[in-house]
Parts: sequence; C-alpha cells; structure tokens
Amino acid sequence: MSQCKDWYALQVRQQKEKFTAILLGQKGYETFLPTYLLKRRWSDRVKVLEMPLFAGYLFCRLDLRDVRLPVVMTPGVVSIVSFGSEPIAIPEAEINAVMQVVRSTMSAEPWPYISCGDEVTISAGPLRGVRGILTTTKSDCRVVISITLLQRSVAVTVDRRDVLPSSVYSHLPGILTTR
Repeated sequence: MSQCKDWYALQVRQQKEKFTAILLGQKGYETFLPTYLLKRRWSDRVKVLEMPLFAGYLFCRLDLRDVRLPVVMTPGVVSIVSFGSEPIAIPEAEINAVMQVVRSTMSAEPWPYISCGDEVTISAGPLRGVRGILTTTKSDCRVVISITLLQRSVAVTVDRRDVLPSSVYSHLPGILTTR
C-alpha cells in the first residue's frame, strides 16, 4: 500500500461500530472509533455503557487509490462518506482534535452540529424556548434575537450547553417552543 493515507468516515450499521472496527483492524486497517461513557438507569440498577460518539460512523485511514473494495465489502460497512460519488477525506486536524478529547479525562458526549448563523433555540434557563441566530466571539456564545420590522437585534450571552439547533429542539419531548 502507498504511504498517502487519509482519514475517511465510514458509515456503518448502527450498533455494529465496534464489531466493524475490529474486522477492519483484522484486515490491517487503522481505525478510530471515538467513544464516551453513558450511564443507563434501569429500575433495579445503573449500568455504564461505552457508546460511539458518532453513532453509525467510524473513521478509517486508507489510500483510496490502492484499496476501496475490501473496505466496503467488510460486514457492517454501508459506505465511505462521499460528496456525490467521490469519497471525501476528513482533515487530519479534526481527527486529531477528537482523539485529544477522547484521550483527555474530560467528559464528552455527542452534540448536535451548530455553526454561526444557524437558527437555534435556548433549551434551559430563563430564556428557555427563545429562538435566535447563533454567533460567537472569542470566549462567548451569543444568540441574536431580532425584531425584523424594526431591523434591530439584541445579542444575549448564553451557556453553549443551553443552545440547540431549532430543528432538534422542536422534536425533543416535553419541551414547548415559542414561535
């Protein structure tokens, strides 16, 4: 195999991430399956489960010029994440950042993807249910709330953990949204 190996995201069958990573490892591929610990409470006990940070995905380092078919033919692999029909490599810096988080002692968990400019809803605190547009500064997370008719806005600093994409927020059970 060539030395030009990049990280690719593989879409895999959910709840088969670990099994698929093991199979790929046995074929000689370098894989990365970031996980986190989740406490599940049943009526009679609490169990800590190791769960994938990105359910339904794992990362694999490979050179697509040399190998592709052996990867997609591995049980559990659905596809290599692509744009159109062209697989897209994950930037090394993004993989390294996730690896650093996983190796740290800090608590990590899956979180909805949000970027500046997205419509968000505040999910907790005195502003719960308020919708706005996400902006950030170097150290703050802000939600901009606008009065369109006046073409004026107000920015409020919020805890990043209390901001969800509006599409996710409206589907959570027991949460009322204001429109």
